[in-house]
Amino acid sequence: MKTRTRRDVLLLAGLTLVSVGAARAETPAGPVILTVKGKIGGSDSGTSEFDLAMLEALPKTSFKTSSPWTEAGTSFDGVALKDLAQAVGAKGTKVTARALNDYASSFPLDEAAASGCIVAYRMNGEVMTPRDKGPLWIIYPFDDRPELKTETNYSHCVWQLAVIEFTD
Repeated sequence: MKTRTRRDVLLLAGLTLVSVGAARAETPAGPVILTVKGKIGGSDSGTSEFDLAMLEALPKTSFKTSSPWTEAGTSFDGVALKDLAQAVGAKGTKVTARALNDYASSFPLDEAAASGCIVAYRMNGEVMTPRDKGPLWIIYPFDDRPELKTETNYSHCVWQLAVIEFTD
């Protein structure tokens, strides 16, 4: 059995980091629907762009819920905010979500992650357009967790989501 020298281990570790960075730097093939920036991927000013296919390739979370804007039983498919944060290597503790119309909401990442909120890309099985609160919408599982039905959490439900920034 061959033993590895310190140099071999460092070289292997470096190649692993390069390949992880390359996965994050994937170029969208379709229209960019989400820009994630800030303290991501080992940088204080990184940027990652996602098209729909890239978001759909991340772990999927689905639930049915009502909200002040939807009826009971409305289904949402998307990626959990905590999974998106992990995918981009988020190092920040605060999330600022910004809509196409510049509406913005800021909140702690740990609270959002614990809530089970998602960045939804489908509502009732359909891709959302800006006309129906898309292309993306941060939404919480309000019916599964009634304690989330607060004005504060409602204000974090940014529809027509375009940018997520992770900061301290």
